[in-house]
Amino acid sequence: MEPMMLNHNQQLTFLQLVKMYGSETKYEWLKTIRNKSFALPALLFPLMFYVFFGVLFNHGNVQAASYLLCTYGVFGVMGPALFSFGAGLAVERGQGWQDLKSASPMPVGAQLCARLVVASVFSLIIVVCLSLVASTLADVQFSLTQWLSLIVIWVLGGLPFCLLGLSLGLVLKADSAPAIINAIYLPMAFLSGLWMPLTILPDAMQKIALALPPYHLAQLALKVAGLDMGQPVTMHVVALTIFTVVFFILARLAYNKKVL
Repeated sequence: MEPMMLNHNQQLTFLQLVKMYGSETKYEWLKTIRNKSFALPALLFPLMFYVFFGVLFNHGNVQAASYLLCTYGVFGVMGPALFSFGAGLAVERGQGWQDLKSASPMPVGAQLCARLVVASVFSLIIVVCLSLVASTLADVQFSLTQWLSLIVIWVLGGLPFCLLGLSLGLVLKADSAPAIINAIYLPMAFLSGLWMPLTILPDAMQKIALALPPYHLAQLALKVAGLDMGQPVTMHVVALTIFTVVFFILARLAYNKKVL
């Protein structure tokens, strides 16, 4: 009997699980890159914004270009995480694909792993492209250790946004999901200081940023560049850990409600 035809009562071997996870990841990637309405904006918007505000309109200010590189990197990884898990999952639920997958022998973890890998790869492509633009057009000069640290922070920092997107994708309807996610994504990015330094915003808005995950991820990236607000690294790591746990719990509750 072929591995993919196993029923729920049969125990899968390790190799069969690897094949399932690999196949799901492969087709999730192909589906995503063929969806131009997702792939092109996810890749081009952060680059376009950075070219405008970090290169063309900063009048040669390397410090400003470095700051915006760190924050637009966070903006870039948020998009694939929220929309792949959020809007993408909501659309598939609306089309009945999730019901079909739930009836198949494929483990639920394979779907989540595939989306996580695809979102991470998209994030990696985005931040590498941003880094190339910053180093070649904006004269941003970091050491190899700084570049690698930034990439690791950006890509790993996408996890809480993947879990937030998963929570939203499990509860939102297909027709409303993109609009609602945008209504969360864009204000959260602005209030976290991703588009402009928080120091030029009113004090009340600066305090709001402390309650938002993009702010803490951006501060970790800015710490690498020496442009952060001077708060302890542990504060941001703990905050992101708390957000990750909270979003995981919300995703689990939403999943349990969906299957009951």
